[in-house]
Amino acid sequence: MTVVKLFFVALLASIGQVLADEPEIDARQALMKMTHAMEVLNYKGTVAFLRNGKLEPMKYVHAAKKGVEQERLSSLNSPMREIIRDSDKVSCLYKETQQIVVDHRPFEHSFLVDIPRNLDKLGAIYQFEIVGEEDVAMLPSYVVAIQPKDNFRYFRKLWIEKQNFLPLKVVVYDNSGVIQEQVVFTEIEVKDALPFADLKFSDTAPPVQHIHQPQTHSSDQAAFVVTNIPLGFREIFFTRRPMHNTRQLVDHLLLSDGFTSVSVYMENKSAAMQAGLQSAGAVNSFSRTIGDSQLTVMGEVPPETVKFIAEGIKLKGLKD
Repeated sequence: MTVVKLFFVALLASIGQVLADEPEIDARQALMKMTHAMEVLNYKGTVAFLRNGKLEPMKYVHAAKKGVEQERLSSLNSPMREIIRDSDKVSCLYKETQQIVVDHRPFEHSFLVDIPRNLDKLGAIYQFEIVGEEDVAMLPSYVVAIQPKDNFRYFRKLWIEKQNFLPLKVVVYDNSGVIQEQVVFTEIEVKDALPFADLKFSDTAPPVQHIHQPQTHSSDQAAFVVTNIPLGFREIFFTRRPMHNTRQLVDHLLLSDGFTSVSVYMENKSAAMQAGLQSAGAVNSFSRTIGDSQLTVMGEVPPETVKFIAEGIKLKGLKD
């Protein structure tokens, strides 16, 4: 056997040994490692969002220090804007007008993907499986399938980088297997530390607009009751606040199964309301009237889900 052949035999043996030495990992372990990595690591890169048929590349930064984290997105195309998430507060600066809009959310929501902390409780509604390995942004990744066991939620795939366990790609499919949304890094870099940022604007900028206020109430105060809740969904919070730039109060109940959320809105009936089903990419809504009220159920779930929930909502004190 020639020296060259001996070299290749030794190389193949070495590669085989490395693969054999790789620790086995299951889908749940990969997802939990990903959740931890997203919280504690400092990383940045370029990420592309595909939603409603539109592709938008943005610069992404995640900074973390002593249990505090911050996400930042900066647009690369018009309209130019910078978005910062600090815990449950999301601030957006529109560069052209210098307008800052602040959204106070009682429920934290990552720009990339949300994973519930306890996957064991979701075994009745989701199946988790590593279905392959692929490269994303030239990085080896596990491909994790999150398959719902009913038709009330979407099927998802996550590409999780094998070294640091960061999510490199997220794809949401409808019940027919058609891609509804996609988030993918084209390049990503992990750093020892990254600075936190504040939005800066000129002295002549318009006043900061707060579109939500961090006030939550008990769902017992809601004007309605939800009788049709798909398995795994639970109430996250309830608010009553003005919307649509008016003083009219709107009841808002948020439901979530950990991966996706559904909002229930109840307000005074409007002549401009469009009853029935409306769709925009992965987001579906269903509206109808109940007495003198207008009901809308909206979320990143199949049309059957919002319709099912909406049809099971009743006004308190209203007889069938």
